[in-house]
Amino acid sequence: MQRKLLVMLTALVFASCVTGQTRQKTRMATAQTEAAPIAIRGGKLLTITHGVIENGVVVMEGGKITAVGGAGTAIPRGATVIDATGMTVYPGLIDSETNLGLVEVEADQMSNDLVEPSDEIMPQMHVADAFHSETQRIPVVRVNGITNAIVAPGTEDSLPGQDIFIQLDGKDRDQMILQRDNAMPLNFSAEQRRRGGRGEGGGISGRFPSTRMGLASQLRQAFLDAQDYESRQQNRKSDSGSSKNASGADHQKRDLKLEALLPYLHGQKPVVIGARDGYDLENAMRLAREFNLKVILNHVTHSQQILDEIASWKVPVIVGPIYDFPRQDERYDAVYSLPAELYKRGVKIAFASYHVEMNRNLPYAAGYSVAFGLPYEEALKAVTINPAEIWGVADKLGSLDVGKTANVVIANGDPLDVKTDVKQVFIAGRNIPMENRQTRLRDEYGGVPPAPGGSR
Repeated sequence: MQRKLLVMLTALVFASCVTGQTRQKTRMATAQTEAAPIAIRGGKLLTITHGVIENGVVVMEGGKITAVGGAGTAIPRGATVIDATGMTVYPGLIDSETNLGLVEVEADQMSNDLVEPSDEIMPQMHVADAFHSETQRIPVVRVNGITNAIVAPGTEDSLPGQDIFIQLDGKDRDQMILQRDNAMPLNFSAEQRRRGGRGEGGGISGRFPSTRMGLASQLRQAFLDAQDYESRQQNRKSDSGSSKNASGADHQKRDLKLEALLPYLHGQKPVVIGARDGYDLENAMRLAREFNLKVILNHVTHSQQILDEIASWKVPVIVGPIYDFPRQDERYDAVYSLPAELYKRGVKIAFASYHVEMNRNLPYAAGYSVAFGLPYEEALKAVTINPAEIWGVADKLGSLDVGKTANVVIANGDPLDVKTDVKQVFIAGRNIPMENRQTRLRDEYGGVPPAPGGSR
């Protein structure tokens, strides 16, 4: 009996060792495969920065693009070669405003981290604290060629917090967040003014502004308070040579709200002004000039009457949503042609999809604008190199150039055409699985119907 037990234990130990060695070999083989160069050849390359290359070659290694050129481009020995004949190859698209990772099911408030209703001025909040990298929505978005995005809080507050810039793949949320607190939305529209509402007794609530005057005054006071806070901090340090008293306690209690505004008041980071109407936009820009803010404009949907003024400000514009209905006093195509009109005036534009249910449709907003006058090459730039420049990552993203992050897409046609299917996406050189919750449901419930008798 003891001999049999000894034989069984020996067998188990041996099997365990073999299994461990097999797993280790598999991991090593996988690592070697991922580390090996990947060459995409034969496709039509939309480089964005240096034209179109027919029958081109893109080589990726170590998460970077290492070669881009024509058919004669050298392919490293041992590279995995992907035949892209008849396909279009282009850089991963960049969405300049989304709510990815902040909301899963819009009707379920338990999965919604979009807005903090306790106050109107909340610049000290960080989207990075709420970003949920395991959201089912990210795989849905990236299978359509979007590899990077700005994640912003909801727009109900005038200063709702600080954005992040993400890559739509990574081992965890920290790897996916490429930039924390990279910009701050400043929303100036009817949506924020209406929060004044009615108090419990039927009167007007004094908690939130209900007019443009109130909204502008509240924002101005917040910026003035931040300047005063910084001045008092500096004076205390210069007077005592230290920010602490003899007991070691701080002279002045830290105010996270005011501290959060300081990098923006110093022009170190951009403020993204969200306004749709021209008069709201002008009011917000007066405030921005008063405090010398670095500005990116957002929406400008119904600002056609001040397009020349917008151009004179020399600031970039995030356009959208492009599908808004025109107002009664506007032409039927006023919103659709807005990107083209801004481009004609020399304004750098980028597109955004905004709401999570629209994120995968980012390239189609750019394509729609082409039908209303925006040159095709400029529409492509507005979802690639333009947002990369606006967000300060053009040295890493936005085009097929040597040295940039290997965010590369292979599709069977024009990236801005709704009939095009994305066949493969690479993020930092990693071959991304082209599946998500929608494709799994399609495969499970949309397959061949069972034959008579119940068998397939």
